[in-house]
Amino acid sequence: MMMDKDYKLTPLLYMALELAFRLHGRDARKESPVPYMAHLLSVCAMVQLDGGCEEEAIAALLHDALEDKPEEISREEIHKLFGKKVLDIIEISSDTPHDYAGGEKPPWKVRKEAYIEHIKKTDPSLLRVTVADKVDNARAILADHQRLGDDIWERFNAGKEDQLWYYENCLKAFKETGFKGPLLEEFRKLVNQLLNQAGNLS
Repeated sequence: MMMDKDYKLTPLLYMALELAFRLHGRDARKESPVPYMAHLLSVCAMVQLDGGCEEEAIAALLHDALEDKPEEISREEIHKLFGKKVLDIIEISSDTPHDYAGGEKPPWKVRKEAYIEHIKKTDPSLLRVTVADKVDNARAILADHQRLGDDIWERFNAGKEDQLWYYENCLKAFKETGFKGPLLEEFRKLVNQLLNQAGNLS
């Protein structure tokens, strides 16, 4: 049995943690005092607890890098530092176009529809990070909705009806790929809670 003193943070994972902090360390979650790093660390922890490998844990820490910080980190840099699989997972987890390099993003609905369609064609073995991301986001929305009610939808780029549509269809897309496991079951429960709590508009 591995004791605590035997565990060492691998050099690559440590490098990814430093890079994530450099990119996101001064950011907060949207309209929230919660540091954005809390989200990245939560997703990474879920991935590791679900049996994810080092590459998946690294991708979890950096899953928003190309979407939110393309002026500060490039696809080429990520590939050079961490390899192709990490880059592939990050790109799968992003809803911006493959060639996005900063500036104005496509409209919200266009990005989300493209993400969902891409997920349906993705190898399920590469989806652990993006499912964990959705789990953490859904948990945060539910917690804030319990405190603030429907006022929370004002902080997003799309309203309640669109957000509920998105989470429902993410769940359907993940199932369609054949992805299975505790993370998906957790996401299913969260989506059902969200629909029941906020109002099923589908």
